[in-house]
Amino acid sequence: MPARPLSDETLHLIDAVRSALAHRSDVEERTMFGCYCFFVDGKLCIGIKGEDLLVRLPPERHGELQEMQNTRELSPGGGMKGYFWVEPNGYATREQWTYWVQEALAYNPLAKASPRKKPKKTPVAAADNKASPAASKTPKTKAAAQKKHSIFEADD
Repeated sequence: MPARPLSDETLHLIDAVRSALAHRSDVEERTMFGCYCFFVDGKLCIGIKGEDLLVRLPPERHGELQEMQNTRELSPGGGMKGYFWVEPNGYATREQWTYWVQEALAYNPLAKASPRKKPKKTPVAAADNKASPAASKTPKTKAAAQKKHSIFEADD
């Protein structure tokens, strides 16, 4: 089944994250669990689903971050400590946006990478991948030009 098209708001947010991470050469983009994710140094750092921003932060700060307005846990059962959704009101200003991006990037060197599972390929599937649209879904490193984004209520 083909993926649903992304809304303009989601595409705009993805572009804003690309711009925020453009200074790095170790960024990889891929989809995971219905979320568009940015991996820095092989580790999930920031994700986007709809208009919500997923940030990976220190698990030891989970309790403090849980109490913040406009944030909610990725896994309310506590299974994914350190992962939080930030709602649009939580990143509406340039100051708030910068806070979340900087916090996620600051934690990234300390975060543990999960090993990627390699899909089992059959000889037929390997040959099909060369010409199939699925082959174009391989992770790509993006270096976007710096742009001004209007995701904030009052952009400079």
